[in-house]
Amino acid sequence: MSRTIDYGNLMHEAMRGLIQKVLQDVAENGLPGAHHFFITFDTSHPDAELADWLSDRYPGEMTVVMQHWYDNLDVGDDGFSITLNFGDAPEPLFIPYDAIKTFVDPSVEFGLRFETQEDEDDNAATELAPLPTSKVPAATPAAASKQEDVQSVDEDHAQDAEIVSLDSFRK
Repeated sequence: MSRTIDYGNLMHEAMRGLIQKVLQDVAENGLPGAHHFFITFDTSHPDAELADWLSDRYPGEMTVVMQHWYDNLDVGDDGFSITLNFGDAPEPLFIPYDAIKTFVDPSVEFGLRFETQEDEDDNAATELAPLPTSKVPAATPAAASKQEDVQSVDEDHAQDAEIVSLDSFRK
């Protein structure tokens, strides 16, 4: 039996840890300057908690914005809870880190995108796609990257991104 290093899962764990650290800092100190976040998550994730009317309205995924008004930000090891305003109605949410599809801070043009795709054997394969710009260096080896256009979370912040597939490192 040969043992291999699972770089794909290690990268996912590291990037989700980065999100956790950023949110923990915001919980303790507030959002600094112009920083704000667009967070897209899988509303059907078994551990995601949101109001029934929100899950009915957004059955696959939803993008939330942490910017001017948020309350009760509590960051844990598996996810974070937050109360956000939806049309003057405060709603509590719990978002597991595993449910996050994109995390974007447009104020510094930084973003991460997590994708799930089916591989040739019909097993779920996961791809991590950092969304760096000239201000933010790529967090992955340049030799494994390729340039592609990426759909932006917010059309006002559309940009080219460097997509890195971690599948090329798997055996």
